[in-house]
Amino acid sequence: MEQPQPPRAEPVDAVLQQIDRLPSDWHGAGVLNSDVLRAIRRHATGVAHTAETGTGKSTLFFSHLSRDHKVFTRDDREDGNSLRQVMESPLLNRTHVDFILGPTQQTLARHAFTHPLQVVLLDGPHGFPFPELEYYYFYPQLDVNALLVIDDIHIPTISRLYEFLREDEMFDFLEIVHTTAFLRRSRAPLFHPLQDGWWLQGYNKARFPINHQPSHSSIARFLRQWVPRPVKKLARKIQGLSRAQR
Repeated sequence: MEQPQPPRAEPVDAVLQQIDRLPSDWHGAGVLNSDVLRAIRRHATGVAHTAETGTGKSTLFFSHLSRDHKVFTRDDREDGNSLRQVMESPLLNRTHVDFILGPTQQTLARHAFTHPLQVVLLDGPHGFPFPELEYYYFYPQLDVNALLVIDDIHIPTISRLYEFLREDEMFDFLEIVHTTAFLRRSRAPLFHPLQDGWWLQGYNKARFPINHQPSHSSIARFLRQWVPRPVKKLARKIQGLSRAQR
């Protein structure tokens, strides 16, 4: 019996055109804008090993751009969501993709990378502190000149990560496409993942120290706005008696 053949690897630009024709509701978790995929195509150089959190149109694209693409995503095939759509798509070059299934909060910690990564797309769980957790496990694996793509920076938790990294010496800012940020790994030394050194990081150096103590003026505004009038009158009376006794 003849064995089924894997999908033929097509030129990336041709695949992008086919991805463009997929409907905007192709899967329920939201889809990456095609302009973002084209920006990855434009910035990615010397790509052999790539990774992403989450899955969707980007997985179809990476399956042709990269010869070794790791996808860290939850197994949602039972409810017919994004993973099923990706795995059943004729545009997926399955021979280039390895799906690591489960919550990224667990799977990234257990995964042993065997090659430096040339592109990483962060598009997994968006609640704090999960984007930072994904970044923690990925950043030591980034090759020099690797592309770090951060999706959904309009979400406050993601925006904070992006703003921090934009000021970090390990990255050079490239551009923002819609709500997706593009950074390139510089030649700066790796920030040690098992030590401290917060005082060396650009974001901290520019803002230290932050004063969270309320000023006298803010306390006065609070009292004027929220303390009832009779209480204010009583306080002034007590204050006057105190002064008279001095």
